[in-house]
Amino acid sequence: MSIRQPIVCVLGHVDTGKTLLLDKIRKTSVQAREAGGITQHIGASFFPVDTLRQMVGPLLSTMKSEIEIPGLLVVDTPGHEAFTNLRKRGGSVADIAILVIDVLRGFEAQTYECIEILKARKTPFLVAANKIDRIPGWNSYPDTPFLKVYQLQDKYVREDLDNRLYEIIGIFSRLGFRADRFDRIKDFTKTIAIVPTSAKTGEGITELLAVLVGLTQQYLKKRLQTTAGPAKGTVLEVKEEPGLGLTLNTIVYDGVLRKDDLIVVGGKEKPIVTRIRAILVPKPLDEIRDPRDKFSAVDVVSAAAGVKIVAPDLEGALAGAPLYAVPEEGDVEKYVRLVSEEIEKIRIATDVDGVVLKADALGSLEAIAENLKRNGVPIRLADVGDVSKRDVTEAAVVKEHEPLYGTVLAFNVKVLPDAEEEAKNSNVQIFREKIIYHLIENYVSWLKAQREAKIEAEFEKIVKPGKIRILEGYVFRRAKPAIVGVEVLAGKIKPKISLVRAEDGEEVGEIQQIQEKGKALSEAKQGMQVAISLDKPMVGRHIFEKDILYVKLPEAHAKALLKDFMDKLTLDEQEALNEYVGLMRKKVPFWAT
Repeated sequence: MSIRQPIVCVLGHVDTGKTLLLDKIRKTSVQAREAGGITQHIGASFFPVDTLRQMVGPLLSTMKSEIEIPGLLVVDTPGHEAFTNLRKRGGSVADIAILVIDVLRGFEAQTYECIEILKARKTPFLVAANKIDRIPGWNSYPDTPFLKVYQLQDKYVREDLDNRLYEIIGIFSRLGFRADRFDRIKDFTKTIAIVPTSAKTGEGITELLAVLVGLTQQYLKKRLQTTAGPAKGTVLEVKEEPGLGLTLNTIVYDGVLRKDDLIVVGGKEKPIVTRIRAILVPKPLDEIRDPRDKFSAVDVVSAAAGVKIVAPDLEGALAGAPLYAVPEEGDVEKYVRLVSEEIEKIRIATDVDGVVLKADALGSLEAIAENLKRNGVPIRLADVGDVSKRDVTEAAVVKEHEPLYGTVLAFNVKVLPDAEEEAKNSNVQIFREKIIYHLIENYVSWLKAQREAKIEAEFEKIVKPGKIRILEGYVFRRAKPAIVGVEVLAGKIKPKISLVRAEDGEEVGEIQQIQEKGKALSEAKQGMQVAISLDKPMVGRHIFEKDILYVKLPEAHAKALLKDFMDKLTLDEQEALNEYVGLMRKKVPFWAT
């Protein structure tokens, strides 16, 4: 069994330097071109073993290690949108990932999302703690290994970097991972390696590649074994090319793909069975004479490779879908079934009250659906394609029972005009975003805000607990209405609320008006001393000076306060509520339970 080059993907939050890092790795190897240089694949760059030897050989020999892999295939499009489409049954096509973290900013929102996706796809990764050249006081030595540069820095600069790395290590630890700086790790299977780098100056890049090469050949050998059988691949992108029509940019991760092979690929309606007309790879940059003539055709490619497949009948092919070459005497139906099963697992069509999700590719659809499930959001319908009127109608049905789930989430797709119209008429909210993380964050924060507003509205309708004492020497009128001075001991009182006596829970009447210094008030809060008029009681018969009175709470309100809103009450209000409930339970044993 021969081992193939590992497929490497680069992930990270926006602006952490992913593209620059890829460029730097490519540049360093372009400079090492005499040894064979890199070859551009479709959607990926291939670094042959000779180039790697020149770049990291000296470093590996100090680690008493040799390069055994035939090279590296690095996927060019950084970010987790590309990574999500590098999917295959039970995991990822990427063998290993580089997670880029800005050493100054540490963990950011999308860093967590990348880790969730890597975990879900069971993909091993190492960390590039990038932008070390931005650390205050850092002296740059371009293209030098990190460990050398680190020794040349001032003590306080080294401490600054160490502290920033400890913070990153600490967060990994909270997420359940062990992580450490690469040169301090004994067992790379149990600890995530962090390599400090600068994509701008090239510092630490050799070590990043050395650790990458070391990790893949030490722990992924079994996974990298390839067969000489028919190819298996994943569609990275479906792309219209002038003069060629629809083409499939594909990463082949196992086997051999030949011109004229019969292939089965995932499609919108059903799997597509077609025959390859041409396999294209990019021409080396220095050979492109005419921008329209950017590809050269090959008859055969072996894994791992990034290629463009030209074939008829590709309408409806899906990015992120599996692609299988059918062997000479193979059973086409078997492969059609395989592809169908795999795609049906991702697409969701149920009658639960949940959101409607539309995405541009199978990979993003799968990643968003996984993320929504982690956030406890049910899904009614998940599919690839633009938002149609039917999608909005589905959401409107949900909205009747469950207003917070009656929405459409649209990732990187269009909303068709009749769907827009329908959404306006049925007041269905459509969330649209081009970044997975933003789409989920926007919906989840909207969901939270709506839930809180609903709770707030319910809370507003409830009569709140209150406790007052009648002040001694402040009886202004004995009856019809009785007017007395009171102090609010807890909560608040308002006109039109009834009061009950603390000693026996008997109702004594309703507050008609509250006054302070001759001015009418709409409410009196804890600590205030005010005059109140009461319609029914007579001072000296029903109520007395120094009496404690409570606001009368309907049983349903007291129950709701105890069950759902205790955290919205002050400690004094909670105490007043508990006293009031205790008072009522003396009369009715299971009151408000």
